[in-house]
Amino acid sequence: MRTAVLLFAAGLCVLNITSSLKICAFNVQSFGESKANNKKVMGILLKVLSRCDLCLIQEVRDSKGEAVQALVKALNRFDKSNSYSYVKSERLGRKTYKEQYVYIYRNNMLKVKDHYQYHKLEGEGTNETDVFSREPFIVHFHSPTTLVKDFVLVGQHTCPKTAMKEIDELYTVFKGIYKKWKTDNVMILGDLNAGCSYVTIKGWRAVRLRTDPKFHWLIGDEQDTTVREKTHCAYDRIIVHGREIISSVVPGSARPFNFKENFHLTEEEALEVSDHFPVEVDLKPNHRYLLRNELLSCCGRCLLHV
Repeated sequence: MRTAVLLFAAGLCVLNITSSLKICAFNVQSFGESKANNKKVMGILLKVLSRCDLCLIQEVRDSKGEAVQALVKALNRFDKSNSYSYVKSERLGRKTYKEQYVYIYRNNMLKVKDHYQYHKLEGEGTNETDVFSREPFIVHFHSPTTLVKDFVLVGQHTCPKTAMKEIDELYTVFKGIYKKWKTDNVMILGDLNAGCSYVTIKGWRAVRLRTDPKFHWLIGDEQDTTVREKTHCAYDRIIVHGREIISSVVPGSARPFNFKENFHLTEEEALEVSDHFPVEVDLKPNHRYLLRNELLSCCGRCLLHV
């Protein structure tokens, strides 16, 4: 009788196994104190972020650091079934205008192995060596619940005027990651301004990240990552490199998330949050790892009641 109860309970536990790991990138458009104090905006942001196991936030304008802390604290209250942490970049920008990259992640599912801020290159009075307006922020994650155990995320928000040049230079960033950590399982994501008037067909031919077939662009040129109905541009992208991570991508999962339609907002209400939709992709789970952990946990609970 006891064995039958345990087997039945274990079967129920298996049904609760996490299906995949969702990675997102969201340009929140000047996120700072004002938005953090807006209950309506924060409510929508929490619903968006709680869908993601890991999310890169861009355009964080938070000089005191209080807005990000408030966001993550609110997220932990909103989604009590998970525990969220964050890691952030330096404040970046060539002049007085500064932004940060912030990765918000579920620390019960992911661990940060290492991270670094891509450096500004020094040149002899030339701009050729200072390509990025906001240098990429690079984080090495460990994910025991997915088929690909370790991968690197490269967050980037390009300057519209130099978007193609910056996208091309991300190829050099990738080479540096491989040299440093000896891994090619890399995901590049963020608002690359990779659409509409900021890119040209001729220009794409010179972008190494585009011409090298080893880089898979998961968000296609035909996608729309903008909130305004009058625009249709694939500004925000997710690009993956590496056999393991490419094979771990859930087919058809890479897409923009239209929070305006999903949360039944007007365009005006959606624009209070951002003029961009987040982009997302799912990674396949490691069923063997999840099954083992779930059975151990479940059977331990069952024994207490048998």
